Amino acid sequence: MAACKDSTTPFSLELYHVSEELGFILPEPLQKLPPYYQPWMDIAHQVPELVLAHELRSRVNKMPQLSTQFLQKHRELRLAHLALSVMTMGYVWQESENDTVEMLPCTLAVPFWEVSQRLGLPPIITHADAVLANWRKKDPEGPFDMENLELLLSLPGGESVRGFFIVTLMVEIAAIPALRNIPKVINGARCGDSKAVATALEEISQSIDSMAVRLKLMQVHVDPSVFYGIMRIFLSGWKDNPCMPKGLVYEGVQTEPMEYSGGSAAQSSLLHCFDELLGVKHEDKSGAFLTRMRNYMLPAHKQLIQDISLQPSLRTFVQEQANEHLTEAFQKCVAKLLALRSYHITIVTRFITIPAAKARQLRNQSRDSEAEIISKAPTALEERGTGGTGMMSFLKTVRNQTRDALLPKTRKEMEHHS
Repeated sequence: MAACKDSTTPFSLELYHVSEELGFILPEPLQKLPPYYQPWMDIAHQVPELVLAHELRSRVNKMPQLSTQFLQKHRELRLAHLALSVMTMGYVWQESENDTVEMLPCTLAVPFWEVSQRLGLPPIITHADAVLANWRKKDPEGPFDMENLELLLSLPGGESVRGFFIVTLMVEIAAIPALRNIPKVINGARCGDSKAVATALEEISQSIDSMAVRLKLMQVHVDPSVFYGIMRIFLSGWKDNPCMPKGLVYEGVQTEPMEYSGGSAAQSSLLHCFDELLGVKHEDKSGAFLTRMRNYMLPAHKQLIQDISLQPSLRTFVQEQANEHLTEAFQKCVAKLLALRSYHITIVTRFITIPAAKARQLRNQSRDSEAEIISKAPTALEERGTGGTGMMSFLKTVRNQTRDALLPKTRKEMEHHS
């Protein structure tokens, strides 16, 4: 990079607990808590079986009231949050939408609240739990791939749950080169080094392309009928959810019910970082939802997104430089992000829209095993995401707003083709 007269400290990921090797992923998550917390772990490891046997609620109700004071390190808090969140989702949705609870018992609610407060996360399952802190390598020396990765804790849905969370983890891994290049773009733009910015943007484009390739693994490792009919309810929250219009009382925390959105891909910090870097503007409802999802991220990751948004506009820098190589690199980057979002719509169509239509059709017809699963799916969630949004309109709006970040010439061409 050319020598820079900018006297400010270079932008760096280190301040935000983002690692060069693993990005937002928690390095080497713990697999055990101190022995005092074994009653939690015993139940957390059995959530799918206990839900299936309709016994999870009674097990949780008999659980001892444990203090959170012996949880010291960040990794301990993350494993505790994961265990408590998996138990909570199983407890609330044990009977699907038929017999929801109004109160989470204090043996679960109080420690979950305390651990959440210490981490700066909400007391519900999040992307930071289920994906970023929920993995281990079977062979510690082996590669970071589908065959060598396992979940620490699971939810009902068998192999499709593993597929869903591990594929999502693989998408996070594919994004690491893009994250590493964000500081290079910011520092290069500050110094007026259009060559360095263009090179970094090309790296980001390739990385976003790899994310789309990894996302395609969903089609291989997740069964749409299992995702729609079994898994989805366990990722659903108690905000904007017709099954639980009042929210959930956390016993021993406060008497008023609280509302939280379920786990959602919008809680991954990746696309938020890319949007802020490339100047993608989300308006109105979709923007409000995405901003709210930042409260479901670890505070340091949320701060990174915020700090990227405070940098001078990259789009303006690209236009002012009027450098063909730089302009092309910027446009390609936005185009790849647009393609990723379009592909996400394809995935959602396959895993939610089509099964939802099938479910409506099948409720009064003969059943095979796939139909059996789908037809029992919660009706209240038919066209909603687990975060509580009306999904298709949300995703299409976000995609169109990504297209608007393209510089004028290319945008006209793309609008003409679509």
